[in-house]
Amino acid sequence: VQLQASGGGLVQAGGSLRLSCEASGFSTDSYGIGWFRQAPGKEREGVSCISSNGARTYHANSVKGRFTISRDNAKNTVYLQMNSLEPEDTAVYYCAADLAEPTPIELLLHPDYGMDFWGKGTQVTVSS
Repeated sequence: VQLQASGGGLVQAGGSLRLSCEASGFSTDSYGIGWFRQAPGKEREGVSCISSNGARTYHANSVKGRFTISRDNAKNTVYLQMNSLEPEDTAVYYCAADLAEPTPIELLLHPDYGMDFWGKGTQVTVSS
């Protein structure tokens, strides 16, 4: 059972990246998925999340209007489209999955909420 985040890289401010979170060993179509990030010296931050069927999404205020989360259950993959990137978006980005989807869905991002599976992160660096 594994989640793998990919798609990170170095981009200039104002640029875009699309992160992918691909699952192996299990089907994600029953799992809510969250994207998180952690910058050096900072607490982990919940960024965006999506319900298993994609009907419910949530974005943190810090990324609202710039990031979009989506999923393709046929590909067992969840995406995070990141536009208008800012240097403050620089962090390691992680995805995580949870079988018991809470209501409201943004509870997936709460620091005390226990996600079932975590993936290895992908580095996003935004230069000014």
